[in-house]
Amino acid sequence: MSHATDERLRAAVRRLAPRLILDQTRRGIPRNRGVAKPRPVPAHRGGDLDLDRSMDAIVGARAEARMPSLEDMTAVAWSRPELALCLVIDHSGSMNGARLTTAAVAGAACLTYAPEEHAVLAFAATTTRLKRVSEAARPTATIERILALRGHGTTGLAGALREAQVQLASTRARRRVVLLLSDCRVTDEVDATSAARSIDELVILAPAEDDDEAQRLARDSGARVAAIGSVLDVPAALNRLIADDRL
Repeated sequence: MSHATDERLRAAVRRLAPRLILDQTRRGIPRNRGVAKPRPVPAHRGGDLDLDRSMDAIVGARAEARMPSLEDMTAVAWSRPELALCLVIDHSGSMNGARLTTAAVAGAACLTYAPEEHAVLAFAATTTRLKRVSEAARPTATIERILALRGHGTTGLAGALREAQVQLASTRARRRVVLLLSDCRVTDEVDATSAARSIDELVILAPAEDDDEAQRLARDSGARVAAIGSVLDVPAALNRLIADDRL
């Protein structure tokens, strides 16, 4: 429908589709996995002074006509996010409508899992940065960029995985995961196994009807892999492969 002849219909679909994808995906994904959380620390270690927790120390010092000690007061500091994600989307010649929708849902899941630190890359012969880790983009804008992808060209997987590492290198999160959407059928004659092995955590979502190469890459690199039969399989697969007890 985004290519309908009616211009108003096209505009409406392109405006509404990202919102619908985000709303529907968030219903099946646990939230706040990648959000920094406040924690109490001694005030001398920095942070924002917590007046409620520090009031006894302040009142006691005032009663004794002395300055309150920072060691007796409490501050609030923000811990690092638990999770940073880099979504890597294969948009080579094998990308079609169903795979494009799967990519958009995976993108929405990344926004939900790791709202503070996430990147989105798309690759064919070369890699395109749809959303850098350092970029502050509206969630719907990121989904719009994914939905605008069209399949073409060869599959340069190794270069895309190396760029994913570059994106995650600047993150503060305790856990850094690359989420790869691809059949992993490399066509540029560059073996991606070495690049895959160098990634801290690699999760592969492969089309169920064409996952042989993805399964092989997962075995050779230590990645985790799931075969996706339909877009409805994405939230459950990510809950199983990402939202595990290591968080």
